[in-house]
Amino acid sequence: MKKLLLIRHAKAEKDIAGKDFDRPLKYPGIQDARFMADRIKEQSIVPQLIVTSPALRTKTTAEIFADAFKLPEPKTDKSIYEASQQTWLKVINKLSESYDFIAVVGHNPGVSYILQYLTGETREVHTSTVALIEFEIDDWASITGDSGKLTYYSSPKE
Repeated sequence: MKKLLLIRHAKAEKDIAGKDFDRPLKYPGIQDARFMADRIKEQSIVPQLIVTSPALRTKTTAEIFADAFKLPEPKTDKSIYEASQQTWLKVINKLSESYDFIAVVGHNPGVSYILQYLTGETREVHTSTVALIEFEIDDWASITGDSGKLTYYSSPKE
């Protein structure tokens, strides 16, 4: 069985001078990311690895979660930045078979699209939202539409 934890990056500063990629987290975003990492850790939802978009806001969010979980530094995958649903699926299908539980930190609308595609469920994915999807599948390459079940969903707003 494979488990995927989708995480939308925490609240970031507004786009300044066309440098979307370099937007840092706002202080409330940092607090929300820490809060959500602690919340899911208390639920024993702790991935083995974190993969993230290299954009500053996602990388910082991933580092906050990795620190809370005592995991190594998150791996970056540049294709997650501004990824379409199809690109998200390619990222998931190429995840390392060495791990059964991986978290991926990304951006909207991609996180919302892939959540709906994999589970058939439409959810509002605010900043710092986490969604745990479980698959009755033994390899990442076999994951496709409607193959997962949403087993946990939470955001700082709840």
